[in-house]
Amino acid sequence: MKITGSMNYVKFDLENGYVVRAEGEMLVGKKFVAYRDTMKFWEPPHEHEEFLEEQIECIIQEVQRNMNENTVQIDFE
Repeated sequence: MKITGSMNYVKFDLENGYVVRAEGEMLVGKKFVAYRDTMKFWEPPHEHEEFLEEQIECIIQEVQRNMNENTVQIDFE
């Protein structure tokens, strides 16, 4: 998984052609809060495919597995 973003969003690229965006905000101390209720759609060209709650959970679990002390810490609300 590749994670990119800015001060107000992150994109989770599953590296299989599917990308989802989560709105949020950068906090002090290398922390980012991602609002999980903004994770509703795949980015183009898959925007018309259904995005399920189970997929959100899988993405969150993978993000948590890949975080370490050298990365920005992403918390989901």
